[in-house]
Amino acid sequence: MKRIIAPVLFCFLIYNPLSAFQTLYAEQYYKLYHQHFYYYPEDSAENIYYLGMALRSDFANPLNALARIEDEKQWEKYRYLFYMHVNLLIVDSYLKMGSKYDKREAYFYNYPWKYANLDSLDAAESYYKLALEFWQKAREWSLKASDSKFAWMYLEDIQFWEDENYRIQEGDLDYEAVINRELTRLQTVREKFQAMDKSTY
Repeated sequence: MKRIIAPVLFCFLIYNPLSAFQTLYAEQYYKLYHQHFYYYPEDSAENIYYLGMALRSDFANPLNALARIEDEKQWEKYRYLFYMHVNLLIVDSYLKMGSKYDKREAYFYNYPWKYANLDSLDAAESYYKLALEFWQKAREWSLKASDSKFAWMYLEDIQFWEDENYRIQEGDLDYEAVINRELTRLQTVREKFQAMDKSTY
């Protein structure tokens, strides 16, 4: 009997493939974002792709939102907080990518790899500048989510997003200051590499 069932089952699977899970909505792409114990540039790039798709996709029905939605005003604030939070995750991902290429210090014995290090610094700088662009977008969405019409409204299911929003508005969360500090330090390191020659090695 088992000999008969196995081929029949195999044929059924060939001619009736199981339907694949289709990713359509912003929340679905957001759930594909994942953290790694060790970060590699390709891991951050994968997350940036999923988060970018989340920003470009339609939202699921409010019944399937990541928080309990009871009226149109809550739905509006939920979307603003979602965009703010996703942009912050993209900022974090670009910072992680930049840190992989960033040379924190220019040691004299790095002269043989001077130009490779300068190229690496250029890559880090480009990622930091992309992070700064997404930070500006996160601030814009945070400002919308903090409009006076949402006064006393607090979406408990997404408390972390609410906390991020509060910290941005209070100035406690300021990626611009962090990124500009990194860019200033990076330029100092770049100048040290540029000044290297055979006499300094």
